[in-house]
Amino acid sequence: MLRVGLTGGIGSGKSSVGEILQELGAVVIDSDDLAKSVIERGTDGFEQVIAAFGDEILSSGEIDRSKLAAQVFNDEAKRRKLESIIHPLVRKAAEEQSKNLPDDAIVVNEIPLLFETNGASRFDFVISVSTKDELRVARLKQRGMKDYEIAQRIAAQATDQQRASISNAVIENNGSIDALAARVQKVWDEQLIPKLTDQAVK
Repeated sequence: MLRVGLTGGIGSGKSSVGEILQELGAVVIDSDDLAKSVIERGTDGFEQVIAAFGDEILSSGEIDRSKLAAQVFNDEAKRRKLESIIHPLVRKAAEEQSKNLPDDAIVVNEIPLLFETNGASRFDFVISVSTKDELRVARLKQRGMKDYEIAQRIAAQATDQQRASISNAVIENNGSIDALAARVQKVWDEQLIPKLTDQAVK
């Protein structure tokens, strides 16, 4: 099995890269989706988050992610506290998803904060997605995010240069989806498949 870490800043298009890799045959595990599921009502994660941040982050009995974000992105200590709860739960859930896959699977873990959590060593190969800031901002505005929210999220994450420093491949996403697909295909053909083959031989 080839374990791949896929990272990139908010608005970089890493989910698009994940979708293309899935079409090529990879098994993609989305850490953002897992982060939501591990704090759903009734889970241990839910109880830990409520204990740490209080009932004021609830709406209709569920954790309101926008209320939680408003707290943690204005306070680094709170953000680190939240990460200390969620990240181990997400890693455990990702391991559960991948443990019964075949030996020749290419498993891609989509992890926004791979650099920040020093998680690169858990993977055989790391891909980062790099995008110009103005394009990221435009995409995030299209999602309905406000300027101050975008600035907070980008400031809280690593830079493209920092992510590149832990990566085996950097995929630029400054153009069309077809151009992105061609770059992903090249990494798949020239790096991921040969690395999987090398592992099988060893």
